[in-house]
Amino acid sequence: MKYLWTEDTGAGLHFWKLVNQLFFEDEFIVEGKGSNQGLLDAVLDLEIRADDKYYIAFDYVVDNQDIRNKYRVLKSIEKSSEGKIVILDMICFEHLILAFDKLVEWTGTGKTDKIKIREEVLAAVENHRINLSKINDEKTLQYIAGFKRYSTERVMKSLTGEFTQNEKWSVKGSLLGECWYKDCCVSEHPDSLRCGKPEVKGGDEKMRMLIQSEEVQRVLGVC
Repeated sequence: MKYLWTEDTGAGLHFWKLVNQLFFEDEFIVEGKGSNQGLLDAVLDLEIRADDKYYIAFDYVVDNQDIRNKYRVLKSIEKSSEGKIVILDMICFEHLILAFDKLVEWTGTGKTDKIKIREEVLAAVENHRINLSKINDEKTLQYIAGFKRYSTERVMKSLTGEFTQNEKWSVKGSLLGECWYKDCCVSEHPDSLRCGKPEVKGGDEKMRMLIQSEEVQRVLGVC
């Protein structure tokens, strides 16, 4: 069997299940382990059978010491697993959403300041961190400086939230917002945040476009 394990729950786990369904034709058993510690514990407890292979979606950033320590343990297990365990090369689920080239167009955000910050942040990502030395835009630096406990992952999650506040596009609930995967894109309530207009309406087609985006494909390249 092939397994895909993630620390994500809720919308993040839902995303990986849709990846499995729409891109891998349900080839994997997808499981959420609740946290990075839960994911590490599950890997430590593994008894791998001959025909099993595990793909580990671990959120890795280098500017969080606790995450770095857990990642070192995971890497040591991966190296001794004879190819049975593979760690996906990713920062976090929210980074996959933030890097999606249709995000601004589809969600219809009017936050021009955040659009600029998104561009600056994405251009500065290297080696699992935001390289602040590559950012010259003052507003972007001020936005990042506003985090009391700074880490690349916190910035990614917060900035992604700026673009997905509309519940139809949310990535924070128990499931992805329904405009990601259903045949819709509407904001019916007069007080709801604006919704953009994807060039496609079909839920499966929208999800496939997200899954086939550059960053998601880079992460899935080992699967």
